[in-house]
Amino acid sequence: MEGRERITIEGVSPLVDCGRYPVKRVAGDELVVEADIFGDGHDEVMAVLLYRREDEANWRETAMSRLDNDRWQGSFLLEEPGVYLYTLLGWVDHFRTWQKDLNKRFQAGQDVTVDILIGVNLLEQAAKEASPSDAARIAMVASTLKKEASHQQAILLGLDPELADLISTCCARRLATRYHQELSVRVDRKRALFSSWYELFPRSADGTSHGTLQDCIALLPEIETMGFDVLYLPPIHPIGKAKRKGRRNAVSAEPGDPGSPWAIGSSAGGHKSIHPELGTLDDFRQLVREAGGRGMEIALDIAFQCSPDHPYLKEHPEWFRWRPDGSVQYAENPPKKYQDIVPFNFECEKWQELWEELKSVIFYWMDLGINIFRVDNPHTKAFPFWEWVIARAKEKNAGVIFLAEAFTRPKVMYRLAKIGFTQSYTYFSWRNSRDELVGYLTELTRTEVREFMRPNFWPNTPDILPEFLQYSGRAGFMIRVALAATLSSNYGIYGPSYELCVAAAEPGSEEYQDAEKYEIRLWDREAPGNLKEFIARLNRIRRDNDPLQVTANVEFYPTGNGSVLYFGKLAADGKNTVLVVVNLDPFKSQQVSIRLPLHYFGVQPGQSYLVDDLLNEERFIWQGEENLIELDPQKAPARIFRIRTWQRRESNFDYYL
Repeated sequence: MEGRERITIEGVSPLVDCGRYPVKRVAGDELVVEADIFGDGHDEVMAVLLYRREDEANWRETAMSRLDNDRWQGSFLLEEPGVYLYTLLGWVDHFRTWQKDLNKRFQAGQDVTVDILIGVNLLEQAAKEASPSDAARIAMVASTLKKEASHQQAILLGLDPELADLISTCCARRLATRYHQELSVRVDRKRALFSSWYELFPRSADGTSHGTLQDCIALLPEIETMGFDVLYLPPIHPIGKAKRKGRRNAVSAEPGDPGSPWAIGSSAGGHKSIHPELGTLDDFRQLVREAGGRGMEIALDIAFQCSPDHPYLKEHPEWFRWRPDGSVQYAENPPKKYQDIVPFNFECEKWQELWEELKSVIFYWMDLGINIFRVDNPHTKAFPFWEWVIARAKEKNAGVIFLAEAFTRPKVMYRLAKIGFTQSYTYFSWRNSRDELVGYLTELTRTEVREFMRPNFWPNTPDILPEFLQYSGRAGFMIRVALAATLSSNYGIYGPSYELCVAAAEPGSEEYQDAEKYEIRLWDREAPGNLKEFIARLNRIRRDNDPLQVTANVEFYPTGNGSVLYFGKLAADGKNTVLVVVNLDPFKSQQVSIRLPLHYFGVQPGQSYLVDDLLNEERFIWQGEENLIELDPQKAPARIFRIRTWQRRESNFDYYL
């Protein structure tokens, strides 16, 4: 900083960890930037927001506007996925200061002859710095002022605000202060913000025997009808036989037990191979192609771990930890033991070769059309690796999405989001009460967390059957999926166990009884009481209502009833607001009086209005702010309201003409 610079720029937002990590947005968003910008004394201050794509050489700029208390705001459009850089520039605007003082003296009737000459000097200096075309205009004004310094018309010419804008744009920034950092924003495609995931095990897709990728293709119409746009497959690679787990997580497998898909690698191949019983590479390509034709994407599981049979153990023993008895160190989370899984040693001497190989795994599947990855337990691998490999993947395709499956400590989850993960699993699975949900959503949407972490709400996973679902019956499954689908713009379910309301757990745990992780399940996907139509309505409502495609726009409202959660999702343009009311008690009906924020809808006092319950396909005519509703957990545990006002005619006189 030069000693003559007089502007201070501080309190910049948004930024993450003092600018160490990028904030996150999606293509089409407007990035709004604010900062405290001020100088000494009483001179006028000007500021602009500078921005460019990371791969561009030249900066673009947009003017910032003053809010209050020296707070300034500017914005720019994030046109496409990639990384954008932004910073700020502020300066003392001597010409605007001169205009302000000249106007005051002129309005007070003072002699402004000398003041005009000061302005002439400023204009002549500006003309020296301006481009030829701008310099000619500025010089003409300077000449006119010099010739007619006391003429009122000349004074008005000097006070022209467009002239001040021109000078601010082309010159007069010699002593400008530039913010000391170039900040960044990671721009993803829209699906990073809004997606509906459906997880299934391909080997259980047939219903009668070991399923295949072709069976997954046959299920695509059903999954599309339910409204999901991401089909997530657990690992589809060959499964090891050594130390293979049996049914119900038995330490030893019986003949015919298929093992856990997360125990990756056998003589049939590793992370770049497909389990032979699932099909061929051509089958996989067809699945990706058929899904794309239905507006869906395939998400693959990235599980960077091996079975004891994985070829890596023979080819690269240096990538693993070996115990004193010569055996390889398997995965443990005491008291849990995973004898069928061998973790990589990210502290090994050949870590660079390991990183490159794991990157090649991701790139291999990207080349086959996969641009969404769910990453298994990323918190058990080195953070620098993820920051590096995700950056390389996004260089290859800026639209690639990584979902972090990290049910771990909050700060660890946040770190993973900061270093590049596009979406994140959350604690939603264990937030059941009104206060828990409001508190957690407030943390996710009203703190710095909203700038870098995109939550993805899952009411269940193959590893987690929450206690609430174990005892709450079909009503509980409706409640939790309604909450997930409306509170978060990204959500997913593990099916078909979810839509079939499977609630049997191992005693005293959240593990599914007869967990599909360890065996093939022959599902009756049309079993009575399934939630397929209910889920389809939820996803249809999400697609048709933009406010539900954002998470951070949630606003909670009081009900006076702790068993009811009531919130609104507000549209950015104010044209569509969705109101959601959910009974959190799966056993008891709740009657509750809700107050509607009618000012959002332009409803006048005394005016009646039309209310659509989108979820239950009912319609009401209401009047006034408060209305009584009933939430029967067996029939309608949730309501999603959209308000419509009547068209009003000021006079009916035309009808009598």
